[in-house]
Amino acid sequence: MHGSKFMFATGIENSYPNILLPDGTTKRVDEMEKTGHYLQWERDFDLVKEMGIEFLRYGPPYYKTHTAPGKFDWSFTDLTFNRLQEMGITPLVDLCHFGVPDWLGNFQNPDFPFYFAEYASAFATRFPQLQFYTPINEIFIAAMFSAQYGWWNERLSSDEAFVNALKNLSKANVMAMHAILKIQPEATFIQSESTEYFHATEPKALPLARFLNQKRFLSLDLTYGFPLNVTMYEYLLQNGMTKSEYFWFAQNQVKARCIMGNDYYVTNEHLVHPDGHTQASGEVFGYYVLTNQYYNRYKLPIMHTETNIKMPACKEWLLKQWANLHRLKQDGVPIIGFTWYSLLHQVDWDSALRNDAGNINELGLYDLDRNIMPVGVAYKHLIKEWKDILLEESYGLLFQHH
Repeated sequence: MHGSKFMFATGIENSYPNILLPDGTTKRVDEMEKTGHYLQWERDFDLVKEMGIEFLRYGPPYYKTHTAPGKFDWSFTDLTFNRLQEMGITPLVDLCHFGVPDWLGNFQNPDFPFYFAEYASAFATRFPQLQFYTPINEIFIAAMFSAQYGWWNERLSSDEAFVNALKNLSKANVMAMHAILKIQPEATFIQSESTEYFHATEPKALPLARFLNQKRFLSLDLTYGFPLNVTMYEYLLQNGMTKSEYFWFAQNQVKARCIMGNDYYVTNEHLVHPDGHTQASGEVFGYYVLTNQYYNRYKLPIMHTETNIKMPACKEWLLKQWANLHRLKQDGVPIIGFTWYSLLHQVDWDSALRNDAGNINELGLYDLDRNIMPVGVAYKHLIKEWKDILLEESYGLLFQHH
């Protein structure tokens, strides 16, 4: 397990969903373009090094790299991944972040899992030494925002569309893991998934809150072949999944080293109203309680794979997330890493990328002029203070459950 180093990480935000513009045309929102990473990638990697960070959530832009069936353009990927290797930065390879190449359409396409596995295989063949992968980032959010809320990509909003996207994304995730393992048998998969919780505002809202608190686990349940309860099984079947499609997941369970990546933001907890609408509740339970729920379900080692909050609350939020994480670790939950996401300020996430407005969201360790932020200074200090302390805690039992 990488010399059992505690994995302090950051990420370079690489979302690229398609959105609808007010004039009726569609546009791909590429965060690496908006933040200037394509031009300043060398500087950005230097900043990672400057922070004392050895692990980077990073991936090539899938839509530019997989140009047609069996065809790939590795020019940018070769430059960046070879440079990371020279610098001794370990990538946690992020292969699909909220979008697909134009020729694949969107997450409703039943051929997506097969082509995505082809891509994963081609990537692993090109970089056989790499060990850490997040094949598909935040499957639950990708399916919700594209097929339930109608915001991205296919822009549909129905349970049928959601189940179809969820099924295709989860299947693509599993097929990609199998494809990577054929080339790199030591691969470790860090699922990055949003931890969610739904609070009922009054007793009438309890049934819906209960339903949503089961639904939030679906992407991981399918990925890990976890047995569903009757409510969720019936929900999937009623909305277009077949029995054989469901059983495929149990039969193709990945028996590799899996780490559950839990992402937590102030927007991850929700209030549920009796009329069915939900709204953000802010932090009620927090990372400790939510991650415990996920850990008790899957019993996998855990990494905090994403968190941030906008300025000026960043430093307090960092300390709060770290305190939650450290408490989990002391309570015996196998915690292997922590991530402030992302390296740089982001653009237009205030509208979940739906408005192409150029709004800078002050969430990064550095601003878009590549100047360090107060949270960057605080994170750098935290890493320096804690990195050797955490080595004393043993990870010997980490992967025994397989």
